[in-house]
Amino acid sequence: MVSLAVRNLSCTIRNCRILSEISFDARAPALVGLVGPNGSGKTTLIRCIDGILWSEGSVSLDGEEMSALPRMEVARRVAYVPQGIRDSSASLVFDTVLMGRRPHLSWSIRKTDEEEVIRALELLGVDDLAFRQLRTLSGGERQRVMIARALTQGSPLLLLDEPTSALDLRNAMEVMGLIRRLAVDEGRLAIMAIHDLNLAARYCTEIIVLCEGSIVARGPPADVFTPDVIGRVYGVDAVIEQRGKIPYIFPLSPRKRA
Repeated sequence: MVSLAVRNLSCTIRNCRILSEISFDARAPALVGLVGPNGSGKTTLIRCIDGILWSEGSVSLDGEEMSALPRMEVARRVAYVPQGIRDSSASLVFDTVLMGRRPHLSWSIRKTDEEEVIRALELLGVDDLAFRQLRTLSGGERQRVMIARALTQGSPLLLLDEPTSALDLRNAMEVMGLIRRLAVDEGRLAIMAIHDLNLAARYCTEIIVLCEGSIVARGPPADVFTPDVIGRVYGVDAVIEQRGKIPYIFPLSPRKRA
């Protein structure tokens, strides 16, 4: 099963240090949640792992340096879902999701490629939108379509940047449940940036807490989500209520700024 190793990863954008000496290992099957306040580096870390942004340090997949792999090979191994997709194109949903099969296509589209598209659309509950234009969809529908496109890649590593940001509560829970099943039951590694701490606590197998470009806590949700960590990272007093193995975070009030 796929394993990811990040070593001493740093990223500077426009003379601003966004990430500093990030190191961690992750192995499938797992759903790893990246949490932290705005500007903590979650999106940047996702993009650096995928190679979209240049970074110092090392990112390796199954012992191979990602930077040394051809881009098409990276696409076979890594599927990326960005946040806030705004697409005004007239592309049909079916064709958009089919693009996820591009790393596996030869000269023509095979029946198996179309079957993968249909399966992904059904899993995300958007099969009834297959022949709608992408630009006619709501933000939540578009988000589900982009996740479906990532699934058709069949990649062992999924990188998702706030995949539930445009979804209502029910749809967010359904999508999080699906991503967890894809990771845990199908033996993939999924790493997602997520703001909703209670969704992260409920569905993620591991949490990485970022603050000001560094890792400040890492481990199972029940170990990481503590009043001390929430207070230090978010500047909020909170009560944590444990129900089974799932911690529920109840924010009380913001702390006074120093």
